[in-house]
Amino acid sequence: MKNLITESDIVKLSKKGLSVIPVGEDDILTPLALDKIKALGVKIVKKENVTKLNEEKNSDLYINKTNKVAIGSDHTGFKLKNIISKILSDKGLGIIDVGTYDENSCDYPDFAFAVSLKVTANEVDFGIIIDATGNPSAITSNKVPGIRAANCYNEFTAKSARAHNNANILTLGAKSIGEETAKSILEAWLKSNFEGGRHQKRLNKIINIEKQFLK
Repeated sequence: MKNLITESDIVKLSKKGLSVIPVGEDDILTPLALDKIKALGVKIVKKENVTKLNEEKNSDLYINKTNKVAIGSDHTGFKLKNIISKILSDKGLGIIDVGTYDENSCDYPDFAFAVSLKVTANEVDFGIIIDATGNPSAITSNKVPGIRAANCYNEFTAKSARAHNNANILTLGAKSIGEETAKSILEAWLKSNFEGGRHQKRLNKIINIEKQFLK
């Protein structure tokens, strides 16, 4: 049975943070859908290739490969933000720093939201937000459709967030973890990819919950 993919379908998938959309042999893309794919910079691949990539685990198909990271913090995370930014830059990643740019008191929701917008717009591979504990930024970011922000406090939580939950934003608590711990969390995050399989089934349930409040 042929499945018609419209411009509206492409927009909805893009808003979920998908940068690569699997298309079956019998699927038909409308001309407007093709135009929207080009405009958004979304890629389409055959579904059988998606399966192959997931089995080989060589790629996190649903993270946009821009080699850029959006990073932000409030005043409490300013120093750690600079440390993390340098590490990422040394690894060859482009940094989009949305602020704050000093240690003057400011409000974490502003920067959490700014990072989230960069992620949902597919301008970056993922985001990092730093405040005192990591919790308030995660709460803020997770209000944005398509965002899966995880507050990680050790290597295991970072690896699990990526591998099992396909998290696209990492939040860190500058006052709850030390500098070396933050570095090890970042390394675990960078080395982990979404495993799909049973985790995708559970992720789909989360997405379906989100959809109920987007109507």
